[in-house]
Amino acid sequence: MFRRNLFPLWSAMIVLASMYLMGQGWSPDGGAPAPVAKTGQTISYAQGDDGDWQKGLASPVPRFTDNLDGTVTDSLTGLIWVKDAGCSGAAQWADALVSCNNLAAGQCGLEDGSLPGDWRLPNVKELSSLIDYGNHSPALPTGHPFINSGGGPYWSSTTTSPPPQAWFVYYSYGIVHYEGKGWSYYVWCVRGGVG
Repeated sequence: MFRRNLFPLWSAMIVLASMYLMGQGWSPDGGAPAPVAKTGQTISYAQGDDGDWQKGLASPVPRFTDNLDGTVTDSLTGLIWVKDAGCSGAAQWADALVSCNNLAAGQCGLEDGSLPGDWRLPNVKELSSLIDYGNHSPALPTGHPFINSGGGPYWSSTTTSPPPQAWFVYYSYGIVHYEGKGWSYYVWCVRGGVG
C-alpha cells in the first residue's frame, strides 16, 4: 500500500520542480519561455479578476502596421495578415486551406508581390492571438486597421483530436470552439510567424 501512494507524491514533486524551473526562465527546449499576451480587459469587476491584475505581455504601441499593400503586420506576434478580413468569403474547411494556399498579389487588394504558397490558413493560436477580450462585436483590439472584420466565425487550420472537426474563432465575442469541417466559415489568411 505504501508503494502505491509514492507515485502521486513523486508526480507532484516533478510538477513542482518543473513549475519552479519554468518560473526561473527555464524552458524544456533551452530557450526563453513564451510570453502570454494580456487579454485586453482593463475594467475590474471584482478584486483579483483579470481587469484588476492585467497580467501578461503588453501589446506594442502601435500594435498593427498597415503596410499600404493590402497587408497588416502585427508587431506583437510578427504575423502578417490580409487587411481585408472578409475578402475570401466563407468556405468549408478543406476549401479554406486551398483558398489561402492559392492567395497571391492581385487578389483581396494585395499589392505585396506575394505568390501562391506564401499565404496559409492560420492555426488556432495565431487566429486567437487577435482576440481582445475587452471588446466585442468584434472582439478585436481597439483601433485595429482591418476591414470587413464582421465578427466571424473564422476557420483555423488546427484539427481537433480526434478528427474530423476543426477549431474556429468567433470574433463577435472572442469565442474559440470547434465544428465539423463541412460547415462554411470565413477565411482569413496569414503569413510569417515562427517555425
